[in-house]
Amino acid sequence: MVPSTLDPAHPDAAPAIRLPDTSLDALDADLAVLEAHKTEWARLPVPVRRDLLRGLRERTLERAGRWVTAASRAKGLAVDTPLRGEEWSSGPWSVLNYLSLLDRTLAHIEAGTLDRLVAGRIRQRPDGQTIVRVVPDGVYDQIFFSGYQMDIWMQPGVTPDTLVDTMAVAYRDPDPAGAVSAVLGAGNLTAIPPLDLLYKLYAENQVAVLKLNPVNSYVGPILEDIFADFVERGYVRFVYGGADVGEALTRHDAVDEIHVTGSATTHDAIVFGTGADGARRKAADEPAIDKRVTSELGGVGPVVVVPGDWSEPDLRFHAENVASMKLHNSGFNCVAAQVLVLPEAWPQREAFLAELRAVLAEIDGRPAYYPGADARRTEVEEAYPQAESIGPGWTLVPDVPPDSGEYALTTEFFGPILAVTALPGGGPDEDPADWLDRAVTFCNESVAGTLGVNLLVHPRTRAALGSRLEDAISRLRYGTVAINVWTGGAFLLGQAAWGAFPGHERTDIQSGSGVVHNALLFDRPQKSVLSGPFAPFPRSLLLGERHTSPTPLWFVTNETAGVTAQRLTAFAAAPSPLALPGILASALRG
Repeated sequence: MVPSTLDPAHPDAAPAIRLPDTSLDALDADLAVLEAHKTEWARLPVPVRRDLLRGLRERTLERAGRWVTAASRAKGLAVDTPLRGEEWSSGPWSVLNYLSLLDRTLAHIEAGTLDRLVAGRIRQRPDGQTIVRVVPDGVYDQIFFSGYQMDIWMQPGVTPDTLVDTMAVAYRDPDPAGAVSAVLGAGNLTAIPPLDLLYKLYAENQVAVLKLNPVNSYVGPILEDIFADFVERGYVRFVYGGADVGEALTRHDAVDEIHVTGSATTHDAIVFGTGADGARRKAADEPAIDKRVTSELGGVGPVVVVPGDWSEPDLRFHAENVASMKLHNSGFNCVAAQVLVLPEAWPQREAFLAELRAVLAEIDGRPAYYPGADARRTEVEEAYPQAESIGPGWTLVPDVPPDSGEYALTTEFFGPILAVTALPGGGPDEDPADWLDRAVTFCNESVAGTLGVNLLVHPRTRAALGSRLEDAISRLRYGTVAINVWTGGAFLLGQAAWGAFPGHERTDIQSGSGVVHNALLFDRPQKSVLSGPFAPFPRSLLLGERHTSPTPLWFVTNETAGVTAQRLTAFAAAPSPLALPGILASALRG
């Protein structure tokens, strides 16, 4: 049974309010405390760190109901809507799941057995690139993620023999001095700030101050309760405010490193400054600060449909899939689908678009809660007179030219707006591998950002492609590649190395620098590759897929997502086989 504190209507629910800005004097005091304790944290024994993680799990479970209710109220979600499942899964569930994974890695660090985490899971591509299978891992993964796999591809130079040497590198320094980091939290998903904070603490061995975004500062007091032990020991501080507080924080002498989740504009303002002087500095590559800056900055997320012979149920299922990639969290996701890339000569192109329009028209509306949404929609409609308003507030932009520099391909919409373009070819007489090769080039060269790309591939087409599909994946310059599923699924799975494709210069930062999550603490990941079923069970059996996956939890059409995600949250905190029947019964009704 789910504990009463996990009830989304729990009477202790926090109100959706913005907290007062932190004063500069308070900021100075907070940073002084962190400076005084940075070396203590850096040298803290692993068993003590694990004890602190266990406390986090208990406190997160106790406050999960308040957390979800606060987020739901702020986003205008009704008490009885299945859409609250989004707030469970991208809130307390993802944090609890990550805490368990991180604790397991720490246990292997403590025992000196990191090699066992990857034993039997490593392979090499013909070109020598090292790949590690990280999902599924364990019996519960086999149950909950039936039919799903996720691999971490390492950067060139990492070999199977040297892989373990690139894990948990922050724990290899026998005499660390520690550092103070500033984490600028995202305003859309409430799990992002605590997950980023945990990565700075446990992966990079730094104490941290977390500045909550004004959009979701309501979750700050809940997180302060959850991290109370860390606050009491002087390892963590929380601050609130807008750009002025952020500027004071990032310019402060006590801050050694910065992590920001946001936009490239925010990154550039931090690194180079604003206005004419900031533009001059960026052009000359003269940063205004001398600090390491890591970032996750979103981009234009493409969904590439590889041509094949799809049935009517296939068309419907993946219309729901694409709609969910777009409308999860009302489109306010850094890795939301933005441009649907179709084969121009695919015989089912118009049928698929018809199904997509039908699905969009059927999906219930919700408030566009994120600031600036209406203005961004107006800009899109001015750029594309052919834009269609569908259903309760969704916008579809058909017939976008696949041209370099095109507005929809270079500007993140960050809202419930989906563009559609078509690349020449892809007819029944063309080898789908040839069309896919052109689509890879298009995504790499014409679409802004490198955070995530989605591929939809029929099982028969996938079999025909053979190794050429993996060759295409190897060419994609994205931090996450998802096949038949949404890249957002990798965000939720803590094993993923979540971030942009590595190598961006600070003057052209694209989707950012560095990674977070990364529960196995790889130091040189290149990309995460997530693969899932093309069809739900039991129809999947007709296509030769062996899995029992029902409608995915992140689908906005999943009628039991709220109940299932709530039960999964309780399970993540205290796994028990006794809870499986209730979780599976709810999931299979979705």
